[in-house]
Amino acid sequence: MSNQTVDAKALDRYECGACGYVYEPAKGDSKHDIAAGTPFEELPPNWRCPVCGARDKVFQNIGPVGSASGFKANFGYGLGVNTLTPTQKNLLIFGGLGLGFLFFISLYGLQ
Repeated sequence: MSNQTVDAKALDRYECGACGYVYEPAKGDSKHDIAAGTPFEELPPNWRCPVCGARDKVFQNIGPVGSASGFKANFGYGLGVNTLTPTQKNLLIFGGLGLGFLFFISLYGLQ
């Protein structure tokens, strides 16, 4: 029985600096017949961004799915929300709006 481990770097997503397209190895690239599971480093040398045609040199590693969004240099600033994942940020924002709405509506009960 072989014990295969998946390289964590192979799961990293890469974002195009020109148009914002995100290459996800788990999905591949159907436009250029790149199979799902193909790491960014193993893309053919002639591969280009499927949206804008930029070369792979303009792509930047943005980490795996679910990693905290934003620039890593800014994670230490703010009130701790810079390290939240996009899902956590959405819950915080819309949960706060919902709670504020409930407080606003509850003021009508004071009459």
